[in-house]
Amino acid sequence: MTIKVGDKLPSMTLTQGTAEGPKPVSTDEFFAGRTVALFAVPGAFTPTCSAKHLPGFKQHALDFKAKGVDAIACLSVNDAFVMRAWGEDQAVGDDIVMLADGNGAFTDAVGLVMDGSRFGMGKRSQRYSMVVKDGVVAELNVEEGGEFRVSSADYMLAQL
Repeated sequence: MTIKVGDKLPSMTLTQGTAEGPKPVSTDEFFAGRTVALFAVPGAFTPTCSAKHLPGFKQHALDFKAKGVDAIACLSVNDAFVMRAWGEDQAVGDDIVMLADGNGAFTDAVGLVMDGSRFGMGKRSQRYSMVVKDGVVAELNVEEGGEFRVSSADYMLAQL
């Protein structure tokens, strides 16, 4: 079943790539007591994700903070090393936390799995964005049919 507005995020462990190596990130701790703009992409270094999705959130990082967002996080079913390299390639710095859902457990738990097998990608995350307040989904924007519209930074900013 797909997560919906009003639902609490599942208690899971994601991973962040750091200079010291992979670091476990508890969803309970990461989302507790703050507002997070979370967006998920089918894959790091993929065309739409690299040309539009991630850059939009980077470009508007200060706008999100001005609207009360404490953190912006990008999630993908990739490993922490790939997410770190992608963040460095895109020069996100401290503006966006790059979270790896390496085995897709979080993506599966929130019911937003995309089967990319016909593209040689296996199970991945659907493209979506959500505003999470103290661990609870306040807004959820899931793309349909390969579009890139409702999960964009501009769309989310208009919701805040």
